[in-house]
Amino acid sequence: MTTFSYDIIGDLQQMLGYQFMVHAFEAGTLVAIIAGLVGYLVVLRRSAFAAHALAHTGFAGAAGAVLLGVNPVYGLVLFTSVSGSGMAVLGQRASQRDVEIGTVLAFMLGLGLLFINLYRGGVATETYSILFGEILGIDSASVLLTFEVFLALLVASFVVYRPLLFSALDEDVSQAKGMPTLALGIIFMLLVAIAVSMAVQVVGVLLVFALMVTPAAIAVRLTTRPLYAVAISVGVALAATWLGLFIAWYVQYPVSFFITTLVFGCYLLVRVIGWLVGWIDRTWAATERTAATSPSEPV
Repeated sequence: MTTFSYDIIGDLQQMLGYQFMVHAFEAGTLVAIIAGLVGYLVVLRRSAFAAHALAHTGFAGAAGAVLLGVNPVYGLVLFTSVSGSGMAVLGQRASQRDVEIGTVLAFMLGLGLLFINLYRGGVATETYSILFGEILGIDSASVLLTFEVFLALLVASFVVYRPLLFSALDEDVSQAKGMPTLALGIIFMLLVAIAVSMAVQVVGVLLVFALMVTPAAIAVRLTTRPLYAVAISVGVALAATWLGLFIAWYVQYPVSFFITTLVFGCYLLVRVIGWLVGWIDRTWAATERTAATSPSEPV
């Protein structure tokens, strides 16, 4: 176990002297940006359950890829993309999609269980990696794949982000204006599917909420302006990922635990501060009303 020396620069230099840590920071940075960007749309469209379901769907795809002896990321992307498109077609309105999502999710989980039972070698290690993430085990090929996906997703988001944002803010108005809501729904679910597939590498299937939902949930509580909210969401995801890796260098526990704990702690802090500010505003307003309605004292 490495001892904390209070020489942050020296510790970082030592840390980045190991190739696996460099890969972890590279992949973690790319995934955090993707998750923060797409996660904001997930929160606006009230599709957190969809992101959660796609992560579990990806588990079946990753298990199938392991069974075939290929990179689990390919299975993740394939299964989440197909499932996401199916969810969008079956439930064209985000507010009415829960039943369709649950139906697809149940089938995919059963398929994942079948793949695990068919796979005979190293199943415990592979399953643990898929469920809880293994960012310290990412190799250079996975980093390169993550970078390629990152660029593709960034370009796609730049092209369709405005119509997706408009339809997320008011689905009824966007449909009344003749916008292709079905196509936008499919595109949105594909973006979420790819982002989830990347995030699973860092925090795993069971903890994907940490990067896909919580930073964006923090952002929407701090600002109503989309550009600022996206910046905050990405910033929180980046900070949690970097700090989680930094802490894990000294404390030999899973990186996923530190990342999820940091974002959850930040979310609680924002909620508590918001409650305190609201309580102070209500108290001050009540005091002013009392002072305004009280009779003036005689001179």
